Amino acid sequence: MLEPLRQGLPPIDPSAVSGSATCALPAQYEAVGGARRFTRTTLSRWGLDERFDDVSLVVSELVTNALRHALPTDTVPDLQESPVRLHLMRWSSRLVCAVRDPSPESPIASEAPDSAESGRGLFLVESFSDSWGWHPSPVLGAKSPNGAAAPRGKVVWALFQLSDNA
Repeated sequence: MLEPLRQGLPPIDPSAVSGSATCALPAQYEAVGGARRFTRTTLSRWGLDERFDDVSLVVSELVTNALRHALPTDTVPDLQESPVRLHLMRWSSRLVCAVRDPSPESPIASEAPDSAESGRGLFLVESFSDSWGWHPSPVLGAKSPNGAAAPRGKVVWALFQLSDNA
């Protein structure tokens, strides 16, 4: 999942990996609050409480975008299935938040009118993280009901640089 993220970045020393955590999220807007709680608990465990505000804002936007734009609107959500997953990965000098969803469509940053109540999510992600991007999800052997390969979906990620003493 991380190979496209690594492209264009300085090499990450595998010995510097100090943690990863993942959380399955239901197809409900209440999942955004759960994602923030998961982020708070994980960052606290990693001693990164001071980064919570920025990281939580970005996680909220990425999860909201996945729920709003990446899920089929013509089906009733299956409460047993978790179509959206939040991944937090930490290295000594980096933190990555990644949200995986079932849509293969690329995220589009657009300019929202000043009076709009939404439409600024990716602008906020860009403003509060050091970089962000997306790539297609790897196929994990999933099959659609008709036996064809299941849609791959995508991973949208945001990277935060950490101080050397974090």
